[in-house]
Amino acid sequence: MKKIVVLLAALTLIGACSKLTQDNYNQVKAGMTYDEVTGILGTATHCDEAVGTKSCRWGDDEKNIKITFLADRATVFSNHGIQ
Repeated sequence: MKKIVVLLAALTLIGACSKLTQDNYNQVKAGMTYDEVTGILGTATHCDEAVGTKSCRWGDDEKNIKITFLADRATVFSNHGIQ
């Protein structure tokens, strides 16, 4: 059972990384909802929420896309290591 959980976690990370491309990043626009963004980038690796603001990261420290949502709308986004 433990091996299955580890395998599923690894496959999720591999799938998320394959969507971290410049083309996908360029599709993200200010005003998009979280659901619209996840339709392009997949499920976020990590999100923090505080008082109507949600900050999410797709990827890891080496290659990532970060987006901040205010009232469920993308407002600020950046990338690192995306080519």
